[in-house]
Amino acid sequence: MMPTPLNEREITAPVALTTAYGTLNHDALGWSRTPLHDTSGIPGRGHWGRNKRWEYWNVMTVSHIIAFTISCVDYMALHEVWVLDRATGEEIGTTTISPGGRSATLPPSLGDGPARARTRRISLDVDESFDGTRLRGTTPRVSFDMLATRPPGHESLGVVVPWRRGDEISRFQYTVKDVARPVAGTVTVDGTPHDVPPGSWAVLDHGRGRWPYRVHWNWAAGSGLVDGRVIGLQLGAKWTDGSGATENALLVDGHLSKISEELVWDYDPQAFLTPWHVHGTSADLTFTPFYDKRSRTDAVVIASRTDQLFGVWSGWVTDDTGARVRVDGIEGFAEEVLNRW
Repeated sequence: MMPTPLNEREITAPVALTTAYGTLNHDALGWSRTPLHDTSGIPGRGHWGRNKRWEYWNVMTVSHIIAFTISCVDYMALHEVWVLDRATGEEIGTTTISPGGRSATLPPSLGDGPARARTRRISLDVDESFDGTRLRGTTPRVSFDMLATRPPGHESLGVVVPWRRGDEISRFQYTVKDVARPVAGTVTVDGTPHDVPPGSWAVLDHGRGRWPYRVHWNWAAGSGLVDGRVIGLQLGAKWTDGSGATENALLVDGHLSKISEELVWDYDPQAFLTPWHVHGTSADLTFTPFYDKRSRTDAVVIASRTDQLFGVWSGWVTDDTGARVRVDGIEGFAEEVLNRW
């Protein structure tokens, strides 16, 4: 299989994701290096059941991995908090599913207000501040309070992915993938506090869109320091294939280089913990996993199969000047997800 080059349009001015009729605004197609899309038209009338809205955060420290989700998919809200003790391998997960969307508060567009989840077992708060994003959560065994800072000039990848049926685009997704956010704070497990020290990194997946019922995707990210520079890696596949868009990008000291190429992903779905190879003309990357977060859900209407591998990246990516940038040693994840939702 060969990588596929694409011609993608950079968006540099604010634009609405949807029209007044709730359909995709074709002027919104493209990618941006800061959040410029107004997504207040999601959910919108006449499309009930296909609207998906979420905020997912992942934080990697030397001692723990912390992840949480606030989401609403019209007919239900799903919230999760998950923590891994990297020394012992113990994982603590709490998931709640509730009918409708009353337990979820999600801003119309990124940065336009708080995100919150409120159930008997999970409380989550995401609040923007002048210096970053405050992340707080509580479950029966876990609590955390962290600040993901936003350094001056820090860029993130926003992209609209369309799914076509002939000439019609009835399904589409706007995503912001924000990698290499320095984070600090505290995570408390069973009453014992643990610092989130310097050198910890946060990653955001912000999503608003209308999805097909079945979807298959790869997503990968990495953050860290290489030769004194802050390196962020953002990669995706399968769900974007054939759409004319990719969610591939490299971040170096806050500057984003767009990778307009459908990269090739080589890995063994029967042995996820063996090394992965993601490559093309603009990248040659190896991902070596050390932990598989396996999730399986079968709730009749909703079913999902997720293997999220945490590990270490090595290799290179070409930036927008044509230089090869090494990513050796940065940590992150790569996942395969199959959803029926």
